[in-house]
Amino acid sequence: MGVHIDITGLRPERIAVVISPLAELGMALHALSEPAHHPGLQAWATAVTARLDPHLADRMCEADFLWRTTFSDLFLACAGIPGRAALPGGTLAEELDLLDKLSDEQFVDGALEFTCALPYDVPGRGPLTDEGLRRRSLELAAARGPRQLLFTERLLADPPRTRAWLRQFLQDCDEAFFAEAWSRLRHQLAADARLKTDLLRHKGLGEALTSVSSAVTLDEAAGRITVDKLGDGRTATGDGGLLLIPTSLGWPHLMVLHRHGWQPVLHYPVGSPELAAPPTVEQLALRMTALSHPVRMRMCRNLARSAYTTSELAQVHGMTAPEISRHLGVLKKAGLITTRRRGRYVLHQLDVTVVARLGSDFLEGILR
Repeated sequence: MGVHIDITGLRPERIAVVISPLAELGMALHALSEPAHHPGLQAWATAVTARLDPHLADRMCEADFLWRTTFSDLFLACAGIPGRAALPGGTLAEELDLLDKLSDEQFVDGALEFTCALPYDVPGRGPLTDEGLRRRSLELAAARGPRQLLFTERLLADPPRTRAWLRQFLQDCDEAFFAEAWSRLRHQLAADARLKTDLLRHKGLGEALTSVSSAVTLDEAAGRITVDKLGDGRTATGDGGLLLIPTSLGWPHLMVLHRHGWQPVLHYPVGSPELAAPPTVEQLALRMTALSHPVRMRMCRNLARSAYTTSELAQVHGMTAPEISRHLGVLKKAGLITTRRRGRYVLHQLDVTVVARLGSDFLEGILR
């Protein structure tokens, strides 16, 4: 499980760490649409929503599936430019010009990503040329509500008009709230980009990726980057490049653009509030499984209050010592208990800090 990027033959000069106002605007729209994903931005989201023009707020709902249900690749438009080597624009206007350079087919596919009806990391036809995909896209859009269906109908019938609508909407969002936010955020993002660029130059890609997130690993021998996510995907840099784009508004989302034919992008959060490295998806699954067993749940009740030996737990639960040992082994493998020796006795106790984080870890894991 996870997203894999084949970087075989990738030259160091084709790796770039850059900031993107369009990508950050997409994150701003997501934070406004899904404030529960971003509790640290609650005050900002409340303030923006309170002063938002009602007409603009209504338009924001009209196509919110582009940034609420999924993170549309349209906000990383530079990755779709032919040659797979383009960089984001320095201003939002320049980025919107890059968005205009995408073909109608690319634009429609990116906009309809929320329907999950189209091939993503494999080659294939799109709904503008495939009648079956067109019908499927409309069916899935209808299941998501009348606004989604109306937008999809307009998009398939007249892509240029929909593109003009989206550009004007994003420009209005910039004027209403994003320009002010970007004037503050771009300095932090630029500083992070400089830091990652220095790591790339002096310590290599592995060190730079480690600084991005503990969920990103590099297998140099295999020429592969793996991003630990609940989901599967594959892409390759091929004869193109690799982009690393930081976001200040995006935590806990760590995203990978792996659309077929597009330049791969790691869109990663900076300045996250996490105090410790987040568990891997495998560790998270182990912990959830370990706690799902009724016997281990009862054992945790005891272990949360005090340290116990194996024989004490066996007596309390009316089980044999080997049976208790097997359950303790599962809890220990999942990282849920600590073990210490006191004389000739081995004491086990629940790691309350780890269990307390499990709820937020689970949420972060599925949102990553």
